[in-house]
Amino acid sequence: MGVKGYENGFRFNIVPSRLNEPLKKKKPTIFFVNSMSDIFHKDMPLDYLNKIFDVIEHTPQHTYQVLTKRADRMQEYFLHRSVPKNIWLGVTVDNKKEGLPRIDFLRNIDATVLFLSVEPLLEDLGEMNLTNIDWVIVGGESGNKARPMEKEWVINIKQQCEQKDVAFFFKQWGTWGADKVKRNKKLNGKELDGKIWHQFPEVIEQHFALA
Repeated sequence: MGVKGYENGFRFNIVPSRLNEPLKKKKPTIFFVNSMSDIFHKDMPLDYLNKIFDVIEHTPQHTYQVLTKRADRMQEYFLHRSVPKNIWLGVTVDNKKEGLPRIDFLRNIDATVLFLSVEPLLEDLGEMNLTNIDWVIVGGESGNKARPMEKEWVINIKQQCEQKDVAFFFKQWGTWGADKVKRNKKLNGKELDGKIWHQFPEVIEQHFALA
């Protein structure tokens, strides 16, 4: 990839030189924390994880989004530490077997925003328990080996969000379009039934009001 800090590709590693960068930025900013990895990875040292949250607590002007597949470790961590008010916590929900159980770990954490990243959506998730969930992001898979996503799967989630008054964000179709044609994801776009659905939790408006 040619970027400093990624010399080992996707092998887990920490980059202490970047830890304090948010402290230098005064303008309110939304950070997607560790977007190429998972801060609750089993190899993440506890002391370094604590340092990450120390920085978050000392920069209340920023908003931090943390997404994980290790929902059990995240819940365990916050049993011993309060969640900073400027952090949004989310879990990946791509299928029924591993994805749906993560929601149960998430919903019991006291955070300003709890969100689900349903991307890539790989199957019909059926009925979801959206209790305490504030935001659901849905998207199809990208890349040469991408698996197609059915429109009915997306509509099912959208309808449940509407019933529970949960913000719904449709990110993209991905490599496979709504018409089941494989093409560049940009050409497939992000419209669902002719409309772009980019809803956000209400607190995001408060963030931009401070900017």
